[in-house]
Amino acid sequence: MTRASRARRLATGAAYGGGSVGLAGVAMVALLREQARAARRKVEARTAKADPPTGNGLYGRRRGKPLVLAVLGDSSAVGLGVERAAETPGVLLAAALAELAERPVRLVRLAVSGAESRELDEQVDRALDEHPDVAVIMIGANDVTTRTRPSTSVRHLREAVGRLTGAGAQVVVGTCPDLGTIRPIGQPLRLLARRWSRQMAAAQTIAVVEAGGRTVSLGSVLGPTFAQDRGLFSIDEFHPSAAGYAAAAAVLLPSVADALGVWPAVADRGLRTLRRDTVRPVAQAAVRAAGRTGTEVQATEVRGSDTGPRGPWARLRRRRPPDLPTPDQAERAEQTTVG
Repeated sequence: MTRASRARRLATGAAYGGGSVGLAGVAMVALLREQARAARRKVEARTAKADPPTGNGLYGRRRGKPLVLAVLGDSSAVGLGVERAAETPGVLLAAALAELAERPVRLVRLAVSGAESRELDEQVDRALDEHPDVAVIMIGANDVTTRTRPSTSVRHLREAVGRLTGAGAQVVVGTCPDLGTIRPIGQPLRLLARRWSRQMAAAQTIAVVEAGGRTVSLGSVLGPTFAQDRGLFSIDEFHPSAAGYAAAAAVLLPSVADALGVWPAVADRGLRTLRRDTVRPVAQAAVRAAGRTGTEVQATEVRGSDTGPRGPWARLRRRRPPDLPTPDQAERAEQTTVG
């Protein structure tokens, strides 16, 4: 079975045998379980006990009807591990969008630390009350660490994206990060965590694109880059630091801005394409994107058709991450806060 067909089976909820890896014997299973428990104890002992402030409110000093940015997902969307609202991905994105759009942006952070994909439904209920122009979702890591069946996780994500796009919102999903770089996780569990998280990211991409959204790979942003620079992790060595969240937000920003029609075309000039054939069947695009920094995947057409012999068409893009406002600049862009 190819990686693309495996991702497709996970994304569509088709039966996928026993485990996503071949585990050799009871002794190996016991070892992996103990490693998982030990890693969780280390992370929980060091993880910040309180979320940072939401930063909810208006950003940008220009006049006009505010764009509404809703941020959903888990602790990565919350910004767990930093103390200032201005260091969280939602605030960084809102401040940057206000500059690009030249109009105010209202941030509504609805993400919940510890959330799994099955808990997105409640977040979407609250988001729809806010009538968002764009929703950013960062989810998946907790589904992997709890070993939730991938097809179940992806089904919940697909439904969440479908409800948001059905209500007229643009949706950008930062796919599951690469958990193979988490220092408290030992081998061989670390190797398996990387495989599981990349499978999750690929399956998420297929589901999101088919539901009308677009994805951006965070796997390699929170992967090789983090592995080389421990300063991108917070003290628990699991959640990003302020610099880490800024790196993730910079990768997401071009796709969020483009979804709203405010990303300048000049910013993409001279960029290298992934390959000459950047349009592929969505399952192949998803697998390719899962391990490549900041790769965006969205639906497209070929010769007037959105579907080929191997399924829906998708376009891959890799944009240069822009410079974001610093936390101090983001605070200065803030007009009012509500939490």
